[in-house]
Amino acid sequence: RRNRRLGPRARPGDGEVLMSGHDHSWSVEEHAAHVADLLAPALAPRPETIPVNDALGRVTSAAVLSPVDLPLFRNSQMDGFAVRSADVAPAPTTLPIVGEVAARPSSPPDLAPGTAVRIMTGAVVPNGADAVIPVEDTTSEGGTVTISRGRSVGEFVRERGSDLRTGDELLPAGQRLASRHLAVLAAAGLTEIAVIARPRVSIITTGSELVQPGATPVLGQVFDSNGTALAAAVVAAGAVVAARAHVTDDPAELIAALAVPADLVLTSGGISMGDYEVVRELLEPRGASVGHVAMQPGGPQATAVWEGVPVICFPGNPVSTQLSFEVFVAPLLRTVAGLPQAVRERRQLSDAVVSVAGRRQFLRGRAAEGGRVVIASGPGSHLVAGLAASDLLVIIPEDVTALNAGDDVETWAL
Repeated sequence: RRNRRLGPRARPGDGEVLMSGHDHSWSVEEHAAHVADLLAPALAPRPETIPVNDALGRVTSAAVLSPVDLPLFRNSQMDGFAVRSADVAPAPTTLPIVGEVAARPSSPPDLAPGTAVRIMTGAVVPNGADAVIPVEDTTSEGGTVTISRGRSVGEFVRERGSDLRTGDELLPAGQRLASRHLAVLAAAGLTEIAVIARPRVSIITTGSELVQPGATPVLGQVFDSNGTALAAAVVAAGAVVAARAHVTDDPAELIAALAVPADLVLTSGGISMGDYEVVRELLEPRGASVGHVAMQPGGPQATAVWEGVPVICFPGNPVSTQLSFEVFVAPLLRTVAGLPQAVRERRQLSDAVVSVAGRRQFLRGRAAEGGRVVIASGPGSHLVAGLAASDLLVIIPEDVTALNAGDDVETWAL
């Protein structure tokens, strides 16, 4: 990606110094492309083998071939009588009942011509029998059965391998596993499956002003909502929270938190232009790219690599943090997890809005009847209650400063 004023923006690496300073200015698309490029190695699909019972929602890393025929043996589709179809062609006809086969391990004797065997659904069909007469078409009395209508060869008989043959593809690569997929794996006797490993994401919230929910804040402290929100968002996007930490403005604490093994790190806070910005203070001298994206909220953004692990740094205001994740990271994680992307559609504004020139505005709204959207919150990046009351992001382009009620806007489902 390129910055028109500063030239190519390099990918950060260990010991590699990038452009620094606060004159960076990127479009949303430029920064999204940079984050995607930076995370590509960390999010490259890698297989792992897990129990089938734990595989719901996972994505197959390779095609799965059946180790067996399905069905495993010839069996009855109905409760009824196994017969030779030729013996019942002149129906109605009466045949002697010479045995019974239940749905359990068994090796029934061959069926002699001119006889019938009582059979249960799923039971082994005797050799010699080529049809099953449903019990509804029969009348039993003593040791005989009267069959009211004939059946052709193969009716109500499930032949071995009629569903799938050994070596046939059970599931393709890239299949996100639902309960029906687990059913066919279990039916084929499989207990393990190779799936794409979930990215391990470490979450670090920063700031000496933060206190954890449940504590009693003193004047100047606020509850840390970003840790909770980012952890939930990571899981919802199909990844795994490898670690979650809060650090103060002490760089030593941040260094310790960054040491936890993970595929990628998300931080919130500490990248603005003021003092006590611990993320910028630690990472910028080590090659972090710190600057501003033309969006609101979420303008301050940064990226870095720490000991080979990509670090995506969000601003600390809670709405900014959550929207930054949704715009720049969530689509990438959803792709790896085989999850659908957030629905994007056009809706009509219920109210007039104003916006800031040169910045893409991400307003918060609610879906309304008739394909409309109601703005549910003010633009402030601290308005977490307003975000909670919303189910859509309303996108106002950089070159638009005002829209009227009834105008079309792009919306993203939250």
